[in-house]
Amino acid sequence: MSDDAPRTPPRQDNHRPGAEPQPPQPEAYGWRLADDLIMGLRFFSRLPTGDSPFEKPNLNRIAVGLSFTSVAIGFLPALLMMIAAWLGVPSYFAATLGVAAMLVATGAMADDALADSADGLIGGATIERRLEIMKDSRHGTYGVAAIGLYLLLRVTAIGAVAAYNPLAAGAIWLASTVIGRSASLWVSVALPNAREGGASASVGRVSRKAFFGGMGFAVLLAFVLAAPFTSVVAVILSLAAAAGVAAAWVWVCRKLIGGQTGDLIGALQALIEVAVLTVLLVFV
Repeated sequence: MSDDAPRTPPRQDNHRPGAEPQPPQPEAYGWRLADDLIMGLRFFSRLPTGDSPFEKPNLNRIAVGLSFTSVAIGFLPALLMMIAAWLGVPSYFAATLGVAAMLVATGAMADDALADSADGLIGGATIERRLEIMKDSRHGTYGVAAIGLYLLLRVTAIGAVAAYNPLAAGAIWLASTVIGRSASLWVSVALPNAREGGASASVGRVSRKAFFGGMGFAVLLAFVLAAPFTSVVAVILSLAAAAGVAAAWVWVCRKLIGGQTGDLIGALQALIEVAVLTVLLVFV
């Protein structure tokens, strides 16, 4: 929680007598990797992207190449952590530097979304109240605790591996962010928008085709990054854990909110990242 000629679906005439209103569908877009990567970087990060013309963010376009966007976002923080560890900096301090750099690169997007979701889902008694709390920029006790735990879990996971193999720590961390950010978009596929005018509604829904296309790239990158330092079985199990967390989160969101918001997508990214790290650490 950034085709040369875009095509739009045939217009549905919902004003004919007796016609049933049609739910909004994700728009079909042409796909150009370079443009979509820049769009993804502008939406999910604070990294410089040049002076190319600004395009309104569209999550359906971003989804296909999102795994590559995640690598671009996470490369420098992971590299900083690895260099610091190789230079003899204590591993947990090096991991903290890397996580801090990731916060700068992303603008703490997932962290903030996790905090808002924790406050709203736990602190609200009704759907309306939960949405109201999540929209509030201030964080309560549940939100602060969620951010603290998320930071602590990442630092300790990365630092523990960096103590004896900084390269493995960086690769595993990148794999977890790639899977987490791409898989979190399942919320947009599975659930309708919970409110009009929110961040999620403004960037559109993700189609199944775009989601699974993007996840195909994410799975491939996860194997390339993590399997050499863990095992093929470890990566498969981590993907299964990611799928389980995503399914459970969609159930919670449907039950407590009745739909999805940008915060709920971002929170799922954080939860999946932790789940993937947890499984991979067992096999390091």
